[in-house]
Amino acid sequence: MNIANNKNDLPINEDIKVEQMMVIGPNGEQMGIKSLDDALTLSNYAGLDLVLMNANPEHAVAKIMDYNKFRYEKQKRIKEQQKKQRENNKEIKEYRFTIATDVHDFETRKKNAIEYLKKGHKIKASLRFKGRQLAHPELGKQMLLKFAESLSEYSDIEQKPKQEGRSMFMLIAPKKEERK
Repeated sequence: MNIANNKNDLPINEDIKVEQMMVIGPNGEQMGIKSLDDALTLSNYAGLDLVLMNANPEHAVAKIMDYNKFRYEKQKRIKEQQKKQRENNKEIKEYRFTIATDVHDFETRKKNAIEYLKKGHKIKASLRFKGRQLAHPELGKQMLLKFAESLSEYSDIEQKPKQEGRSMFMLIAPKKEERK
């Protein structure tokens, strides 16, 4: 039965090209150095697959196991690692404002930001000055601080409003949970 079709898969059964190998039994016991034919006979007798774990010709190692179960458990481990990695790498969601952002738009952004903060993501609030608005950076700072104040129940300010050229931004992080 030929299951190995990906280049990441290990060679199994008839796909193995090494003549001599150390064989490990289904329960982890070492069965000694065997020829390919003997190892295949042992695996067929056990009703399992012969999987080449190390293809180095001097120190080839093959294991008798259920290859489909091995692949399933490997994929399961990879998915679990990816899930943990996603949890560790929280996203930064950006919300853009202008000095003239309307009340309804402000409330909508606030509602969406609360949802992201509850999930543990950080928020970047940015404001772009247009034309003569650049003469009044205090208005932009007020807008960003008003946004941060409206989220204060769920978040803390990680970085105060900071101006760079025509834009101003601040970072808001979710509140740390108190440990009991």
